[in-house]
Amino acid sequence: MTSASRHHPPLAPDCQHWLDKFLLHLDIERGLSGHTITNYRRQLQDVARTLHLDDWSGLTPSDIKRVLATAKKEGKHPRTIALRLSSLRTFCQYLIDQKQLFSNPVEGIQAPKQGRPLPKQISVDDMQQLLSEPQDEGINCRDMAMAELLYGCGLRLSELTTLRLSDCQADGTLRVTGKGNKQRILPLGRTAQKALSAWLKIRNQFASPYEPAVFVSKRGTKISNRQVANRLNHLAQTQHLSQKVHPHKLRHSFATHVLESSGDLRAVQELLGHANLSTTQVYTHLDFQHLAKVYDAAHPRAKKK
Repeated sequence: MTSASRHHPPLAPDCQHWLDKFLLHLDIERGLSGHTITNYRRQLQDVARTLHLDDWSGLTPSDIKRVLATAKKEGKHPRTIALRLSSLRTFCQYLIDQKQLFSNPVEGIQAPKQGRPLPKQISVDDMQQLLSEPQDEGINCRDMAMAELLYGCGLRLSELTTLRLSDCQADGTLRVTGKGNKQRILPLGRTAQKALSAWLKIRNQFASPYEPAVFVSKRGTKISNRQVANRLNHLAQTQHLSQKVHPHKLRHSFATHVLESSGDLRAVQELLGHANLSTTQVYTHLDFQHLAKVYDAAHPRAKKK
């Protein structure tokens, strides 16, 4: 018996049966990532244990409120509570579709308000410093191409590591597969296209035969997410950057810099592959901060005497 099973007794058979079917639905039919499915499993298992459920068919709004109250009493972060509620809402809708529930007990119940942290970004000057020196030899050439695509296209880390040779289009665009297996076509800027072309010219020196991934490790197989993060930090150190650099920070920087220059929130949404505009709107706060600093520095009535 593992330590996990000692601390967490198994769910009732009927609860486990429908949870397993739901997770399979998320995997096969909706194409969600393994990380997302693990989060759903964890949240719904906690719900079943909190309520000591024998089956899901009797869930009521009072049960849902009890779940939220228990999570709050346990000191769970508002974001975790919101995730639990969102998982329940989606699961209950699935149970309705499967004729296991007649109505969604989560409807009308609001998650606790949470402060939304602003994404961290890298300044334009620091980005120029990070990407300034040509890295045109071997693995360094690969690292520069990865950094240029993350910043130049605003890719998610998983989108970069799952990029295939067939996704690199002859017209200078990139076919990217995002969350939920949704595809989008992204333009490649001149610098990013140059860096990618340089890597593809020498890629066969490293890649195993028949490996479809664009970016490979020294072993010749698809590079891992952790390896990308480590190599970006290495690049930041060699370029004498004073801050840590990780893949998502480059994506945030892409979104912020494009929005500051264009003011086109809808276009940024499309480029990032966000399903909802509300997800993209966090960048308007960053844009406002930028505008406020410009105003404070430049407007005659705002300057400090």
